Amino acid sequence: MREVSVSSAAAVHRWARIAGDSTAIVYEGSTTTYAQLGTRVRSLAATLADGGLRAGDRVAYLGLNSVLLLETALAAAHLGAIFLPVNFRLAAEEVCYLLNDSGVHTVVAEDGHRAVVDAVADATPVRRFLLGDRDPLVPASAAHPRWQPLSTAPTGSGWGEPVAVHATDTAVLMYTSGTTGRPKGVILTHGNLWWNQLNVAAAIDTRPRETTLAVAPMFHIGGLNAFTLGALGRGGTVVVRRAFDPDQCVDDLVAHRVSHMFAVPVMFDALARSDRWQQADLSALTAAVVAGAPVPGLLVREYAARGIRLQQAWGLTETAPFATYLPPELVETAPESAGFPMPYTEIQLTDPETGAVIAEPRVPGEICVRGPHVTPGYWNNPEATAQAIDSFGWFHSGDVGYLDDKGLLYIIDRLKDMIISGGENVYPAEIERVLIELPGIRDAAVVGVPHPKWGETPVAVLVQDHGNTIGIEELRAFTGERLARYKLPTAVCHVDALPRNGSGKLDKTALRAWVLSEREPVGATRH
Repeated sequence: MREVSVSSAAAVHRWARIAGDSTAIVYEGSTTTYAQLGTRVRSLAATLADGGLRAGDRVAYLGLNSVLLLETALAAAHLGAIFLPVNFRLAAEEVCYLLNDSGVHTVVAEDGHRAVVDAVADATPVRRFLLGDRDPLVPASAAHPRWQPLSTAPTGSGWGEPVAVHATDTAVLMYTSGTTGRPKGVILTHGNLWWNQLNVAAAIDTRPRETTLAVAPMFHIGGLNAFTLGALGRGGTVVVRRAFDPDQCVDDLVAHRVSHMFAVPVMFDALARSDRWQQADLSALTAAVVAGAPVPGLLVREYAARGIRLQQAWGLTETAPFATYLPPELVETAPESAGFPMPYTEIQLTDPETGAVIAEPRVPGEICVRGPHVTPGYWNNPEATAQAIDSFGWFHSGDVGYLDDKGLLYIIDRLKDMIISGGENVYPAEIERVLIELPGIRDAAVVGVPHPKWGETPVAVLVQDHGNTIGIEELRAFTGERLARYKLPTAVCHVDALPRNGSGKLDKTALRAWVLSEREPVGATRH
């Protein structure tokens, strides 16, 4: 029997044949049908192949969310090549590391980002540079000898049908944020992507040919494969925005009758602050899924009051991305839970020190995941792969959580962020969830600092509404009613905004360095 293709490109071409006039992508006011998308993907695949790109080679994309980003990902899948979306916020040195570590063959870049590649081009193995001038919103400037505009790139032949790929073939190479040390290249196979889409279809209220909104950056797995590729695989419509704007996002939800969307907590919080929010007709939104960072229960309750069940999920780049999901009917009774394992996913907790499996409810342990959507490992890094994936196929996430009596997962914190104070384990995220309940607090973070008696103690860093300044005594009194004394912050700092990376996660390394520094930014106060 012929193996059924799980390639994203094959799925798009199928819809181009059976429903070619249907809208595939709405991008900043322009519309692309499935027939048009299929033609553009074949054309770009031919252009990439004429430049020597072959199955297994890496093609990088540097730019914001766009139709061209999706076309590049699909053209790579069409050829059996590997798509590498690059975080457009990275500095030249960081981009240089990614290009060298992955051995990229071709770079496709928006005009506004090619200077970063130019700065490191001579120190990389890149063999071809294509300027993405097919996007009318990002016109290319004068051609440069190194760069070849896509509009003038040669168009070859022989790429009418997508290359047959196996589920175990690498589809995407996605580098972790690298807030500590060098980022690792996470291998995601065609099967990994497909099984996540199958999990979503089986567990979340998303239907074929519905509309999703893509506002999270697609250089992260949540933006690319939480809903986006899956929607295209099911004949749906993807509304693509180059970047997130809260007012525009509300308008899109209403105008396009969006049924499902993925975003990180800071995005959903910003939506709720929009002047358009309260009056917007959001009756079509059946699946608002939040993940990528700890989700405050206050945010979930705020959405519930608006009649929207904000459904928490948990996962990582390595799980493509969903591993657990909270069904909407449990949002009100378990608002802080990350839910049950996805249908084709196994979860277990282990003791971080002994590796023993934890069977008792409410006992914290490292969350381990196993399933067909889980990465086979890290690019050219067998040591990191061996550390993360044990001999039984369990991926050790580095996140700490516990299971309640019903099997619901609760995330506590990152294992590496744990504070050891007087011999007791203190998880910053546990304290942060309490701090966000304080009146006037918009955002909160906790980091550990050295202490001569206790080894480490927690310090709270708060973002407050203007005119409010909570002191350490008031803060300790509030948290002392909800937490053990050894978990209470011993100092508090006030800032205008917390440092976050492109996926909305707190940059604890930068925050801890600032807290420990002698010089503090304007507007910060230490008590």
